[in-house]
Amino acid sequence: MRVLVLGSGGREHALAWKVAQSPLLTKLWCAPGNPGTASLAENVALSPEDPEAVVAFARTQKVDLVVVGPEAPLMAGVADALGAAGVPCFGPVAGAARVEGSKAFAKEVMAAAGVPAAASETFTDVAAAEAYARARGQVVVKADGLAAGKGVIVARSAEEAAAAVRELAALGEAGKRLVLEEVLEGEEVSVIALCDGERYVLLPPAQDHKRVGEGDTGPNTGGMGAYTPAPFLTPAALAEVGESVIAPTLAVMRARGTPFRGALYAGLMLTQAGPRVLEFNARFGDPETQVLLMQLAEDVLPLLDACARGQLAPRPLAVHAGVTVGVVLAAHGYPQSPRKGDVISGLESVGEGVQLFHAGTTRRDGALVTSGGRVMTVCARGATLVEARERAYAGVARVSFPGKHFRRDIGARALAEGS
Repeated sequence: MRVLVLGSGGREHALAWKVAQSPLLTKLWCAPGNPGTASLAENVALSPEDPEAVVAFARTQKVDLVVVGPEAPLMAGVADALGAAGVPCFGPVAGAARVEGSKAFAKEVMAAAGVPAAASETFTDVAAAEAYARARGQVVVKADGLAAGKGVIVARSAEEAAAAVRELAALGEAGKRLVLEEVLEGEEVSVIALCDGERYVLLPPAQDHKRVGEGDTGPNTGGMGAYTPAPFLTPAALAEVGESVIAPTLAVMRARGTPFRGALYAGLMLTQAGPRVLEFNARFGDPETQVLLMQLAEDVLPLLDACARGQLAPRPLAVHAGVTVGVVLAAHGYPQSPRKGDVISGLESVGEGVQLFHAGTTRRDGALVTSGGRVMTVCARGATLVEARERAYAGVARVSFPGKHFRRDIGARALAEGS
């Protein structure tokens, strides 16, 4: 198979890394890719957000499958254009990707599907939203549109809530509508389903670490690390999430004429009353993808292809025993103003069994340098969470660049539970 992966981050490097292992693969491109994907595939200077250019490349190169990593190309209609051109695409059409592109729309879908979710109100008037936020005190404030993982603020007081409304309203297009939700307490878990529009298979539950600092302190980021499987969601509970969240959501999307083909990501809060959906994403998570694909013990390419063609056979996926941990290395100043251009070294000495997934890296004058906020994810698998963490953090210690910072507590809550 001839495969094109769209995107340039750690998620796309992980997708390319896993797809490259498939015996079905004959040619792999990444657009635009990064220095990590360059060792696995041919990087091409192609904008993922230009549907016409993507279609033209796919036709010229006789691409059998396009795998879309980020959300922006999906909202730009790349899957729609590929579908019209007869090119199979793993990734939903724009109408289905709205479950991520608009949090208010996602709430409508959840309500129609009977999905258990946090209670919420949607506002277009900033003053009304601020008054509501002050009255609630504790509230989650969300920008309706895409905000690169930074459009959510959990406010714990009336003043924080009002400030959060003003901050997210100032985002421009993404903040034209605001969704204000009740604050739910519990463990947050990510469940990602591979879907063909009607059927699905479930990847193991993962736990992301959104805040920049240890102990979940500081501002939200795109994600500072993850591990899988998260022990807070048992296999039986995971299956129930499939039946109560994924299946009815797929049914609603199909009934609306926008069947969801791709990775449907449900961000869950495991409350005392049961799982509640916090958000949907229309693609693989980052950094969850890095650990999930290391944990997956089977060829991912037939799964992606079957989803794209509407031919998925539901079944349990083969996964490795043990645990996979990923730690994100971030640039100085991330998430507010990450510094670029710092030289990265030590990659050749990270140790056996440690996998590095590039994100914010580039080549300059022959040297590998930082080019974004999240520079790379250091991942390792182990028989236990303790072993996987030790291996991952040993790899972290060997990668060096000025201003490097990372969280030292990835997986700590599971350890506290005795897992």
